[in-house]
Amino acid sequence: MPLHLEVITPERRVYEDDVDMVIAPGSEGYLGILPHHAPLFTTLGPGEFRVKKGGVEEALAVFGGFMDVRGNRVVVLTDAAEPAEEIDSRRAQEARERAQQALAAGALSAADEQRARAALQRALVRLRVTEGRRRRR
Repeated sequence: MPLHLEVITPERRVYEDDVDMVIAPGSEGYLGILPHHAPLFTTLGPGEFRVKKGGVEEALAVFGGFMDVRGNRVVVLTDAAEPAEEIDSRRAQEARERAQQALAAGALSAADEQRARAALQRALVRLRVTEGRRRRR
């Protein structure tokens, strides 16, 4: 019996399908979910969220949130999630460079530094997901 996976953001349902396995970026490290997994509720960190189905692996970039596992159902609630094919790697590269330049320039307020670090982290996650997609092809 497969897992039924839903990845939901405030704007839309990003992913919904029956899958064989989920690999999620938990706040304490990556964790794998297979059918018949014990009930689990955990926070997610930003990272690559991988889905395996029929020998094919898909990836999404997720930026935190929560994952609820009950029976053979996995629900992910996150502020933002992007399938690999929707990520523009050029824009992610540019965002990474802007964030690195802002941090290197120094003299930022605490709030601006926090925003630059968050932008850098989002860009790095997007680049990791697009790079993984290229390797799997």
